[in-house]
Order: sequence, then structure tokens, then C-alpha cells
Amino acid sequence: MMGQLYSVGRNIEAKVMKFVSKALIVSLMGASLLAGAAHAATTDKKIALSNNYAGNSWRQAMLKSFESVGKKAVADKVVAKVDVFTTADRAVPTQAAQIQNLILQRYNAIVLNASSPSALNGAVRQACSAGIIVVSFDSIVTEPCAWRITVDYNAMGRQQVAELARLQPKGGNLLEIRGLAGTSTDAKIHGGITEGLKNYPQFKVVRSVTGDWDQTTAQKNISAVLPSLPPIVGVVSQGGDGYGAAQAFAAARKPRPTIMLGNRQDELAWWQQQKQDGYRTWSASISPGISSFAFWVAQQILDGKPVPKDITIPYLAFTQENFEAELKAIPKGGVASKDYTQAGAIAIITKK
Repeated sequence: MMGQLYSVGRNIEAKVMKFVSKALIVSLMGASLLAGAAHAATTDKKIALSNNYAGNSWRQAMLKSFESVGKKAVADKVVAKVDVFTTADRAVPTQAAQIQNLILQRYNAIVLNASSPSALNGAVRQACSAGIIVVSFDSIVTEPCAWRITVDYNAMGRQQVAELARLQPKGGNLLEIRGLAGTSTDAKIHGGITEGLKNYPQFKVVRSVTGDWDQTTAQKNISAVLPSLPPIVGVVSQGGDGYGAAQAFAAARKPRPTIMLGNRQDELAWWQQQKQDGYRTWSASISPGISSFAFWVAQQILDGKPVPKDITIPYLAFTQENFEAELKAIPKGGVASKDYTQAGAIAIITKK
């Protein structure tokens, strides 16, 4: 009797295990199909980059990063098409018209480096109403339907002043170089510098000039005001303008101030030369590779993944001790950068 019961029990156990095994196989097949469907969800999608300005090395590196990552994504059949569009000028109406044209061309997502935080909101709303995903980065938009990716520019501005206080503890007069007028990036870095100065009253900004994040523009505009300025101990900047500032002071035969730099190859190479006689400074900027991160954010949203509307990634900063190691890796005329992979972008997204 006990043997019969044992036999029946073993038969039931075998049937249960067989059922469980089949269920597990079906479950795994389902998961595999879902994974395939998730990948297939973007294989026919088109993503465009709308960029308002390409007149400096950072913007060129940013475009290259987006194009490189996008081209590989197309080759890997992650998406169907990736295109880059840069406006002929920096005017808001031109970029608004560009966005409207991308809507008519039926792109599924627009990755946007904006000429204004608010003036493009109408065009962005039109895109959202047409079912298009809009991901703004670097210079972002305030329209709620869009996603925003940036670094803490305000903190970067504050840190510049803190670094100057460490390098020039006695304080003195400062020259400020502003970025592209009307952009969120310019406003936030300037705001951070202004806040930082409240903590270090030994410094005073005696003049502000526009540099457009470009060394040629910065050199020209600084050269125009230098003859009328009192002695300058430091220059706070926004990136891309530091080497131009150095050239302007040298051409005017003015004492070399402590210039905050922005991770460009020409700036860091100049720093390396100046270091030989004890020159000390600090360098920081957003990585141009943020465009590749924005690309993957758009792809993930199109794939139905939950993505926070606001994402902040770290800025890149270099000190007296480590900038030369980075300089070796930057191509001539380039910028310190980091391209993002899909896996790397997902890791940041899921941490938020």
C-alpha cells in the first residue's frame, strides 16, 4: 500500500514538474518576444537633432558625437534614420521654423539644443501635439511636454569663484565673459557666478563682455575693453573663450590673470605651457557627448521606457594635477568629451 502511494506521489510530482517546465519555457519565450518587441518598437523610428549654433569647437564636437552614435544605431537597426539640422543663424524664429519643418517631415523624436528657454515653447508644443517626442539638452526649453537634460551650470559658475578664491585669496577685480545671449546655459552660469561672488566679497566684476563660447569672439571683445580696465586678477568664463582671453591679455601686454578655462584643447595646451613658470588655474565644461546621451533618452522614450522629465549629469572638471593626462586624449582643436552608449545612458536614467 505504501509502495502504491509512493508511486502515485512520484507520478504526480513528475506531472507537476513537467507542467512547471512548460510554463517556464513559455514564460521565457514570452520574455524573449517582449524583448524583441521592445527592440522592434524603435527600428522604424526617425530621430532628428535641431541645433541653433555650430560656431565653436564644443558645438562641432557635440554634432560629431550625435552623428557618430546615431549612425551606429542605424547600422545596428536600433532606429531607422538619424539626421542633424543646424540653423543658418542663431535667431529663435529660424529654429522655430526648423522644428515646424521637422514636424511636417514626420520625425518621431526631436533632440533639441535650444536658442531660447521659452521662446521656442510654441513650436515645441506643436511637436508634442503631433505625437513627437522632444528632448532638449544643454540649452534647454521650459515647455512641460519636453524632456530636459543638462548639468548643474549654476554650481559650475559658483565653483569657478571658489577656485579663484583658492588661487587668488587676496581677491581683486574680475572680468566676466558671457556666453550666447538668450540661452539657458548663459543665464545659469552667470547666475552661479553672481551667487558665488556673494561668498567671496574680496572679488568684484568690473566688466562683462560677450564671448559666444568662442575664442575669436572673446579675444576681439576683450581687446576692445582692456585699455579702459583697472588691473584684472581673474577671468570667469563659460567655456571656449579662455584661450581667446589669454591672447587678448598677451597682445595688450597686460599682466596674465587667472583665467578659468573650459576643457578645449587649445586652452589646456596653453595651460600646459604656462604651467612651466608656475601658472595655476582650473577648467570645467559640459561634455559635448551630452548629445549622444540625449539621443539615447529619445530612443528609450520611443521604446516606451519610463524616463524622468528632468535629468542632470555631471560636468567635466580638471585640476592642476590631472589636466595634462586628459590633454593627451583630445584631438587638436577638440574638446574633452565622453560619448554615451545605450547601456550607459540606461544606467543613468534608471538611477533617477
